[in-house]
Amino acid sequence: MPRFPRAAVVAPAALVIGLLAAAPAASDEPVVSNPRVIAHFDLAGGQTPENVVAERGGSADVSFSYARQVARVTRERRVRVLATLPAERSPRTPLLNSAVTLGLARALDGTLYVNYATGTGRTGIWRIPAGGGTPEQIAELPSDGLPNGLALDERHGVLYAADSALATVWRVPQAGGTPTAWATGAALAALPGAAGGFGANGVKVHKDAVWVTNSDRGTLLRIPVRKDGSAGSAETRATGLTGVDDFVFPGHSDVVLAALNPSNEVVLVHPDGTRATVLTVQDGLSNPTSLAVQGRDVYVAGSAYSTQRDPNLLKAHLRAHFVRS
Repeated sequence: MPRFPRAAVVAPAALVIGLLAAAPAASDEPVVSNPRVIAHFDLAGGQTPENVVAERGGSADVSFSYARQVARVTRERRVRVLATLPAERSPRTPLLNSAVTLGLARALDGTLYVNYATGTGRTGIWRIPAGGGTPEQIAELPSDGLPNGLALDERHGVLYAADSALATVWRVPQAGGTPTAWATGAALAALPGAAGGFGANGVKVHKDAVWVTNSDRGTLLRIPVRKDGSAGSAETRATGLTGVDDFVFPGHSDVVLAALNPSNEVVLVHPDGTRATVLTVQDGLSNPTSLAVQGRDVYVAGSAYSTQRDPNLLKAHLRAHFVRS
């Protein structure tokens, strides 16, 4: 807030009373409350949920990374497979060496888009019809990359894929076509010699910018979208987010809910970079990878990659202050 000389801030009493009446009341309600696991998945069957998107009506869709599937968890807590990506005999996927489904995005008409990484020509973005069906590859991405997070900007008809291996954010037409290396650079790269080797990971479109997490560096980045659609310079908005995976904007502000995978936490990250833990392993988290918000419902996908225990989908209640209107 701008600072003014003391004499300049004198206001009529009626105005002061009006401002106080308009201010939101303090609340003891936690940011996230009533967490409960609404679906348990089959670890041995590769049902390790990597990404989640919320559907209207109380259901949610998840990508099962090692099962190569996208599935729906219904309001009644049933799990229905919507699509299975084609098997790859000899996957050469960087960092993972397995064929995996990763980032997931949903269009307004229910069409789903998913990243598939194989280390072959099948690596890229695939489209799944609304309600499920045969997946179709709409863009091929470099076979030596690892397209991880995926975001859809339906207003401009483009998809953004964060590549954890190639330190790149790819931009692809929503209808499909040739990808463009939209943003690159050290801020998106893994730390040299890091054991994990995962750089750019989660990605979201928010307020004329593309936001990206870097897992190795523990950072949250904002990359402005210029008027001509090109990428501006990356700005670091938060640091110290060790092992951060994907994230979500629960409302219209720049407040973020982020999944910290290795520490089994979901944190609330404020615009000034400070953060507070809102969910932990005691709430049922098992290596959280991503989040989705629909109304006051928060969904958290738990992959169990390192815990090797109870891959699941958790649902919680979001404080009304953060709900999109």
